[in-house]
Amino acid sequence: MQFAVSGTQGQTAASSTRSGKVNRALFLGIAILAVAGMIDSGISLQRHYAKSASQFCDFGEKFNCDIVNRSEYSDIMGIPVAGIGVAGYALLLALATAYRSRVETPLRLLLASLAGLTFALYLTYVEAYVLDTWCILCLSSLVIITAITLVSAVVKMRARATA
Repeated sequence: MQFAVSGTQGQTAASSTRSGKVNRALFLGIAILAVAGMIDSGISLQRHYAKSASQFCDFGEKFNCDIVNRSEYSDIMGIPVAGIGVAGYALLLALATAYRSRVETPLRLLLASLAGLTFALYLTYVEAYVLDTWCILCLSSLVIITAITLVSAVVKMRARATA
């Protein structure tokens, strides 16, 4: 009987180690996506302040980052939307790295990413129905924040399951 108990404890320890590796991988994935989001938003911020037109994102009237990044919707109370994006992704990066061991981090990651996704969906609505022009950088950011939100939901569900 003692052998069976030892075997069960060994399986629990192995399962716990596997679970820890999966969690680290999930947090690493969020961190990598957050860095990609910061780069994407940083380029958008540069385009927001640029004086010249860019060629890499100009595909006519329907796909033009400069039109979107310099529209009246490109800032909120004088703060560039792309700057808000850089700050939001930096917050997600900090949560996924420096604060990942805290108990409240999975919930905070999920809430922050949901806020970012909601904001990105609003901006996508503006692109589609108000400006009638698409920004490749903005759509890339939408994909990135959607992925971060999905991974954050997995992290939160895993944290709930182990609590």
